[in-house]
Amino acid sequence: MASLDNIIVGSHVWVEDAVLAWIDGEVFKVDGNEIHVHTTNGKTVVANISKVFPKDTEALPGGVDDMTKLSYLHEPGVLQNLAARYELNEIYTYTGNILIAVNPFQRLPHLYDTHMMEQYKGAAFGELSPHVFAVADVAYRAMVNEGKNNSILVSGESGAGKTETTKMLMRYLAYLGGRSGIEGRTVEQQVLESNPVLEAFGNAKTVRNNNSSRFGKFVEIQFDKSGRISGAAVRTYLLERSRVCQINDPERNYHCFYLLCAAPQEDVAKYKLGNPQSFHYLNQSKCFKLDGVDEAQEYLATRRAMDIVGMNEQEQESIFRVVAAILHIGNIDFAKGPEIDSSVIKDEKSRFHLNTAAELLMCDAKGLEDAFIKRVMVTPEEVITRTLDPASAIVSRDGFAKTVYSRLFDWLVDKINVSIGQDPNSKSLIGVLDIYGFESFKSNSFEQLCINYTNEKLQQHFNQHVFKMEQEEYTKEEINWSYIEFVDNQDVLDLIEKGIVDGPPNFSGLHTEDILVSISSKPGGIIALLDEAWSTHETFAQKLYQTFKNNKRFIKPKLSRTNFTISHYAGEVTYQADYFLDKNKDYVVAEHQDLLNASKCPFVSGLFPPLPEESSKSSKFSSIGSRFKLQLQSLMETLSSTEPFYIRCVKPNNVLKPAIFENSNVIQQLRCGVGFTMYSSLLISFELHVILQRFASCRVFLKQLGSAVLDIQLEEHFTNFSFGLVFLPQKFWKESNSDDKIACQKILDKMGLKGYQLGKSKVFLRAGQMAELDARRAEVLGRAARTIQRQIRTYIARKEFLMLRKTTIHLQSRWRGRLACKLYEHMRREAAAVKIQKNLRRYFARKSFLLLRSSAIALQIGLRAMTARNDFRFKKQTKASIHIQAQWRCHRDYSHYMRLQKATLSYQCAWRQRLARKELRKLRMAARETGALKEAKDKLEKRVEELTWRLQLERRLRTDLEEVKAHEIAKLQDSLHEAHLQVDEAKAMVIKEREAARKAIEEAPPVIKETPIIVQDTEKINSLTAEIENLKVSLLTANQATETANIALAEAQEQNNGLAKRVEDAEMRADQLQDNVQRLEEKLTNLESETHVLRQQAVAISPTSRALTTRPRTTIIQRNTENGNVMNGESKTSVESNPATPNSRELPNDDTPQKSLNEKQQENQDLLVECISKDLGFSGGRPIAACLIYRCLLHWRSFEVERTSIFDRIIQSIGSAIEAQDNTDILSYWLSNSSTLLLLLQRTLKATGASSLTPQRRRTSALFGRMSQGIRASPQSAGLFSFNSRIMGGLNDLRQVEAKYPALLFKQQLTAFLEKIYGMIRDNLKKEISPLLALCIQAPRTSRASLLKGSRSQANAMAQQALIAHWRSIVKSLTNYLKIMKANFVPPFLVRKVFTQIFSFVNVQLFNSLLLRRECCSFSNGEYLKAGLTELEHWCYDATEEVSSFVLILLSNDPELKISYLQYAGSAWDELKHIRQAVGFLVIHQKPKKTLMEITNDLCPVLSIQQLYRISTMYWDDKYGTHSVSADVISSMRIMMTEDSNTAASSSFLLDDDSSIPFSVDDISKSMSEIEIADVDPPPLVRQNSGFAFLLQRKE
Repeated sequence: MASLDNIIVGSHVWVEDAVLAWIDGEVFKVDGNEIHVHTTNGKTVVANISKVFPKDTEALPGGVDDMTKLSYLHEPGVLQNLAARYELNEIYTYTGNILIAVNPFQRLPHLYDTHMMEQYKGAAFGELSPHVFAVADVAYRAMVNEGKNNSILVSGESGAGKTETTKMLMRYLAYLGGRSGIEGRTVEQQVLESNPVLEAFGNAKTVRNNNSSRFGKFVEIQFDKSGRISGAAVRTYLLERSRVCQINDPERNYHCFYLLCAAPQEDVAKYKLGNPQSFHYLNQSKCFKLDGVDEAQEYLATRRAMDIVGMNEQEQESIFRVVAAILHIGNIDFAKGPEIDSSVIKDEKSRFHLNTAAELLMCDAKGLEDAFIKRVMVTPEEVITRTLDPASAIVSRDGFAKTVYSRLFDWLVDKINVSIGQDPNSKSLIGVLDIYGFESFKSNSFEQLCINYTNEKLQQHFNQHVFKMEQEEYTKEEINWSYIEFVDNQDVLDLIEKGIVDGPPNFSGLHTEDILVSISSKPGGIIALLDEAWSTHETFAQKLYQTFKNNKRFIKPKLSRTNFTISHYAGEVTYQADYFLDKNKDYVVAEHQDLLNASKCPFVSGLFPPLPEESSKSSKFSSIGSRFKLQLQSLMETLSSTEPFYIRCVKPNNVLKPAIFENSNVIQQLRCGVGFTMYSSLLISFELHVILQRFASCRVFLKQLGSAVLDIQLEEHFTNFSFGLVFLPQKFWKESNSDDKIACQKILDKMGLKGYQLGKSKVFLRAGQMAELDARRAEVLGRAARTIQRQIRTYIARKEFLMLRKTTIHLQSRWRGRLACKLYEHMRREAAAVKIQKNLRRYFARKSFLLLRSSAIALQIGLRAMTARNDFRFKKQTKASIHIQAQWRCHRDYSHYMRLQKATLSYQCAWRQRLARKELRKLRMAARETGALKEAKDKLEKRVEELTWRLQLERRLRTDLEEVKAHEIAKLQDSLHEAHLQVDEAKAMVIKEREAARKAIEEAPPVIKETPIIVQDTEKINSLTAEIENLKVSLLTANQATETANIALAEAQEQNNGLAKRVEDAEMRADQLQDNVQRLEEKLTNLESETHVLRQQAVAISPTSRALTTRPRTTIIQRNTENGNVMNGESKTSVESNPATPNSRELPNDDTPQKSLNEKQQENQDLLVECISKDLGFSGGRPIAACLIYRCLLHWRSFEVERTSIFDRIIQSIGSAIEAQDNTDILSYWLSNSSTLLLLLQRTLKATGASSLTPQRRRTSALFGRMSQGIRASPQSAGLFSFNSRIMGGLNDLRQVEAKYPALLFKQQLTAFLEKIYGMIRDNLKKEISPLLALCIQAPRTSRASLLKGSRSQANAMAQQALIAHWRSIVKSLTNYLKIMKANFVPPFLVRKVFTQIFSFVNVQLFNSLLLRRECCSFSNGEYLKAGLTELEHWCYDATEEVSSFVLILLSNDPELKISYLQYAGSAWDELKHIRQAVGFLVIHQKPKKTLMEITNDLCPVLSIQQLYRISTMYWDDKYGTHSVSADVISSMRIMMTEDSNTAASSSFLLDDDSSIPFSVDDISKSMSEIEIADVDPPPLVRQNSGFAFLLQRKE
């Protein structure tokens, strides 16, 4: 454990983790006894300091081969070391002299070949890498050199590799001590070949291991004086006899049964065998074959091994006859006989197997039958024959089979021992113990008690051996170790072997015979109590409770009558005593003994020899427990007489696959094994032995050089243990007579360490003290290093400063000289400039004076004229002001009236809204019934039709009003034009008259005729003046009429705006009503679907299921008051269609498997959601997430269930992933996944039943409106999507599934998400290029501004470069988006749609700006736009896909189609047709020569007359000064516009941007090709989970 002194902020520690057992992290806060740690998996953990271990940051990445070398010998350090080595295929690790072997679950032949044996032969222990050969070699060398008897103990749980390790040990020992034997067969060969024979008859497949030894084995290999193998003996312990008759799925019976069924055909026919599935003892499990094992070859190998170990052909024949007979015996079944408690053979099939078994055993068939169904009781008076009922007969049959197989296995072991032979003169041996490890299962029986009893014995032996070695080491070093204590498990052994009794006996609850037995028996352990005679297992359990109630190792569970718990050294284990009495019996039924003893087969009769007369008369009870206890005592005596070596086998995972290291599984095995117990033992005693001389061998001489550098000189014996350098003062090391032991003691005392011991040559430290010394040494050395660094940095900084100062002074002197020269030059230039300025100012003053004088004269003339004009203008303005005031008062009153009218309409709308809400509440109340919904639907449809009719009527009125307004305006404009013409004619006539008068005056005769002429001229002047006044009056009248028309026009426009607003309000209300109708239709559909389902269930449910017992299994569905869907997204529980069971107490037992299945399903769903929330990438261009979701949903049959929550969770996961709307990469990733998943659903799902009644009306805007309210809302709020059942091509691999309501709803929601993601990508691209388009539109202003500053050519060049830069930025944005979508494998169809709408947006923006801004409608701007469009055209050609030459040949005759096909952007280039034709019109020369027909048909066929007229009238040539189209073309356009205005509904010349979704699900399905999802590799997160094993399957 860690302490407060060692743990500081920044320390690396190990903390407990529920999944990984231990996880490392860094401490960032220490709060008393609690520390806060940032773990490596990103979590923050708060733990108590007593439960935290320090981490060795300097540990090697590949670990250490001996874990005693670890700086921190604690549980996480050991676990990390084993994991690091296992990752490098280093499966062996030492813990002192104990070898830990981690099962690699794969063949590693290079570790066990002959070359490897030669390497380890004679090598010192620890010199080479850890290996099982090293343990065998050291045991062999110790036996040869010292004459000791050694033993190697191999332990571990099932599947850890004990059997294989034992084989390797025996192979190596045979390699070291092999010699020739008799008849060409060596003893070592016989020893090695005994393994296959014993494995065939003693090994079986279990849940944890495919080749699990179901017995314990101790092999004694005897050696002569020269170290050669001279004999061997095999001892076995506790064969699992119950497996012969009873196995669990997916385990198997013993291998020999399956090998015999796979034997050659002649052997199968001879034994009358067949498929293993036809035998009762084998078909209790569904597992009949092992992966990678050929049963036929194994059968032949077993026969060869029998030959080698000395079994002749006749013996082998007899062995397999007995095995076949056991199989036939298992198929004998019994039926109830005519008498009470009697039984007979059930049928002819059972009779056939009975006769076959009797034939194979060579005994009487009738006698065999009687042995199964009858019992003979011998009394002093008579012999009584009692019949057995069928159940007892089956028990008798199984007991017969177990007894025969047990005797057969014992014979095989004895035969092997006799065949190999033992050397009576041998005094040296090596024993190899292959024993089962500590076991603790969910259900533990008599076998587990014996196994754990064995491990308790071995643990005690291990403790005694380890501490004996430690005490010898302490005695050798002469240290005080009297205070060392360790935990002994003798009390557990006493509980099992001897037992204790505290308090008076309690006989409550026992039968009479049990009380007598309890009184007469002596107190004993569990095994002793088990051997007593008990009537039932409950009385045996009660006796255990009474006997050991005060034993601290014995625990009685609260809710059980037969279970008991023992606190073993490795943990508590609860045993079930139900079958203890039966499994402990070790006697043969007399009828079975007599029958088989009388067999005509010598081999069978030899298995059951006649019992001695004394034994037959004895009534002493024989039990397996007692016999096993004696065997175990003999084994312990053997082990105690030998020097033990320990090998602990560890199973890294439970799936039996390589490269998987499960921390929790491994740490549990280490805690239960001897390897980790040694670690605990070392912690109890001294942990680390450091050689004293190495610890204090350093001498340090310090010498200071300069002001900053320290030189540290070490001797040649300097090692890593240089603590004296940093912990003791320098004066201490100057003394030459310092003793090493004194130095070590001073170092340790200075550090304040307690509990250490100093031996002769070693320092004994407690756990963690060595790491503490390392930490303190690192701290002191760190401070010294910082001091050195500070001094060196000071020196370097000082040196740089002096150099910099010298350089600065030199630069200053040179720069001052340069400044003086520049100052002189400046003064000389200033004097010259003063003279030039004086002369120039004089010239400008003279010129300014002359200009001022001439201007003053001109101003005087102008001011006099201006005064006269001002008087006239004042009079005119006064008159106009009066008129304006009148008009303003009229406008003010009219505006007040309009505001009152608008307010009135607002109040009316509010009141109508209130009434509508009341009506809506009434409709919601009525919507709960289907009839009310239909009625509301009809009413709303009528209302919609009425509003639609009103809207059309208002539109017609608006059109008529606009036509009348246009007609009136045209008339007023014509009258105004005529008035202007009349005024111009009158002015012209006045001018002509004045000219005529002037000429007449000039040509007049002398004064004599002057008087009459003057009178005549005066009359003409008066008449002309009067005519002028009349014309002024008529002009004023025309102006008034014009003003009146303008006022009428304004009023008409206001009325038009009011009508337009009313039309818009009506449209909004119509949309709202349409949405209400749609929602009510959805509610109606949902109710119809549920009604249909409930009717089907009502028909399926039987009358008995309507009882009250079934009501709790039905869940009332809560619905939302607004949309009728399930509230809070809770899944609805369906009503079970199966009839209820009569016994309600059996319901919990029936629900338990379903509950576990639901929990497993929930775990799989959680893992799926967690997996798809990450970026899984693509496999072969196919999105892994979409394929994973589809395959999982299809495998789980989620599309066919009525209610499930997986769809909602997937939708929520996608919604949370696309919350960041600016990340185009994530949006493209989910666009690709959603489109692929939607394609798979479109081609798989088909609507049936009530789901097909879903209305097909769906509004995109309404759907997005609901989706934008948040993904967390109930997914059932949206209506069902209209399903297209048409099957596309290439769907042979996808089967059609009848989808239920959740699946169709999930498909619709996925469609909505697809449309939403598509819109987000499109809008993001629009936002990105909108500023660039604005810069392109403002380019004409920039070009005109540049003309004022420089030459025309320079300005055009600068503007051209700036514009091209803007266009290239747009192209760059398009390219980036295209690359992102290509990288995420977005379907080309969607990519084309995106760029089609983007190009449409560019077309709208540029074309509207051309029509709205006159500076844009110029020749130079047309050239600029043409250059930009050329850049876009090049991009469209670059964004192409490769197509086959065949397609190119087909499209060669149609260039337009070829270009459209090749462009990856699709028809995007065609979307620029308006701006392209407009630009073409701007840059074309000789516009006046073009006719209207040529313009409309050839140049601009797409543009309307209004658009052409506006471009023609706004065009101006700022480059060459040319004119626009001719006046005839303009007039023709005007006439056509007038005609169009009378017929067209709208005269708008601007384009609208279309932001709708331009595709449907069918379009996507048609555009995308077939998707192969079977070979898509699943992600590693689910690949390792067994629940997703179906994803690893490949299509053939």
